[in-house]
Amino acid sequence: MRKKLKDLPRRTKLLLIAPLAILGMAIFCWIGGELVMHLWNWLAPELFGLRTINVWQALGLLALCRILFGGFGLNGGGNRDSSRRMEARIGERMAERWEHMTPEERERFRQGLDERSGRTTPLDSNQSA
Repeated sequence: MRKKLKDLPRRTKLLLIAPLAILGMAIFCWIGGELVMHLWNWLAPELFGLRTINVWQALGLLALCRILFGGFGLNGGGNRDSSRRMEARIGERMAERWEHMTPEERERFRQGLDERSGRTTPLDSNQSA
């Protein structure tokens, strides 16, 4: 069976897979809506005195949460890969700037960081008050 599927032209594969993908998305949305509806109807009226909702309202609520908080998945929303790339770019830029600084500029930069953070240097921590 696998060999037959591999031998089919790309267009034919797409015609076979597309309806299954659409059906899968519809089932996923329906399950998500049902889950949100049951959780809402179980908790919200009892805790907050709100009305019960139907499946379509639950799907709307799910979409609203997606827009506001970003993410249906279990990864906590947002794209972690993009934040890692951003941190890497910032680190590269900082390293490049550090390379071009003179020793005096580096020392001034360190002092500015210490003043902002409220940390003490090892010498400051040994002094008596």
